[in-house]
Amino acid sequence: MNRHAIVSPAAPSRAVDLDQHDSVRSHVNQRIHDEVAQLERRIESLRLVNAPYADLMITTYQRMLDRKRGFIAQWELDQRY
Repeated sequence: MNRHAIVSPAAPSRAVDLDQHDSVRSHVNQRIHDEVAQLERRIESLRLVNAPYADLMITTYQRMLDRKRGFIAQWELDQRY
């Protein structure tokens, strides 16, 4: 093993193509829907809490939900989850 190997610069970034591989699309679909479900649960639990920060957190989580739902719509991911 050469400890003094020269590291080449990173490859230029490419646009993400979710349709390139079905397994990637499926993984992203499952992951984003799991995150949406988790945020919805957090919002529901915060609505039951009487804390000064609850309204701020709910608003923040709602914005995150809107962005994730926008991503789902933009990439036409499965809406069933």
